[in-house]
Amino acid sequence: MRRNLFALLLLVLLLGGCATPLRGTGDLGLIIERADGSVLIVESTHQQTLARIEGLGDLSHASVVYSRDERYAYVFGRDGALTKVDMLRQRIAGRVMQSGNSIGGAISQDGRLVAVANYQPGGVKVFDAETLELMADIPAAYGDGKYSKVVGLEDSTGNRFAFSLYDAGEIWVADLHDPRNPVIEKFRDIGRLPYDALVSMDGRHYIAGLFGEDGLALLDLWHPERGVQRILDNYGRGEQPLPVYKMPHLEGWALSEEHAFLPAIGRHELLIVDRRTWQEAGRIALHGQPVFAMARPDGRQIWINFAHPHNDTVQVIDTVKQQVIATLTPGKAILHMEFTPRGEHIWLSVRDEDRVDVYDTTTLKRIAELPARKPSGIFFTARAHRIGL
Repeated sequence: MRRNLFALLLLVLLLGGCATPLRGTGDLGLIIERADGSVLIVESTHQQTLARIEGLGDLSHASVVYSRDERYAYVFGRDGALTKVDMLRQRIAGRVMQSGNSIGGAISQDGRLVAVANYQPGGVKVFDAETLELMADIPAAYGDGKYSKVVGLEDSTGNRFAFSLYDAGEIWVADLHDPRNPVIEKFRDIGRLPYDALVSMDGRHYIAGLFGEDGLALLDLWHPERGVQRILDNYGRGEQPLPVYKMPHLEGWALSEEHAFLPAIGRHELLIVDRRTWQEAGRIALHGQPVFAMARPDGRQIWINFAHPHNDTVQVIDTVKQQVIATLTPGKAILHMEFTPRGEHIWLSVRDEDRVDVYDTTTLKRIAELPARKPSGIFFTARAHRIGL
């Protein structure tokens, strides 16, 4: 009897010494340390850093998506690397150099496929989310043997991915029901130089921003037979264009019940768009050229950061009043923002001061700060359950 008790006690001690403490993944996230090729695993409940993972390569324009169980993060590096990070074991779980230059990616509705948008060579590659095995290679070929940079790669319903061809002025929709044999639908002549895109949270509307023209291109994914519709044509008509210091990002678009709020290219304005007609419904004057315009999960607030030289500032808009209610100056180079899943807090990367700030979205006061090496993107695991992020 004593012998059995001793063996049981020894087993408990051994397991206790090597087991990872049990925890959920719902309040975890990654912060990109762009200069060092590393990421921080953070926990939003207590505003703390849990681990640093190094060796992820060039993260100068990195983005992240999550597996549907929130266990794994897929990090898209600018150098063409796709890295799978285990959020619980706090280590790299897989890595593949899939191109020479990439610009983000997406995960399919069922969580089985990870797609990557590539500049060089131009196209999209699709991988098995579990093994990182290459499932499909979609070259962005157009014209007479030319290849386009791919931008604005977004997931939608039905295991479809929509993306834009920057050089060709086209939108493609890839159906990956059979990953080995993707079915591609192409929409040509959508406008000049699509630079980024977004998908609405219901997966229905894909909107590409146009750098070469004063407007946007909209594709209704429920009715692709209707083709691409031009919206907000000539929103800057008759006015002297400003130099563009940093392209706005459309992926973090802001929605209220009736309106979409979009950053205007090169302008100190936020465009208000009627979601029923997709016509302009107004504008809000801003402190500088907006980069991200991100809605709190309840849609009541929009937080906006800005391009240089106004990138030390963040403005907060009330979507009911449709006006700026606060102007904050957290620090130098606010590159990215991320709301906690229910929106009580927002995290801001302050790159040039090597820290991340946490603000209460009700009081608009800073409540915490975390050290980080040249932080940029912040990505919480709640993104696993949203289309288009």
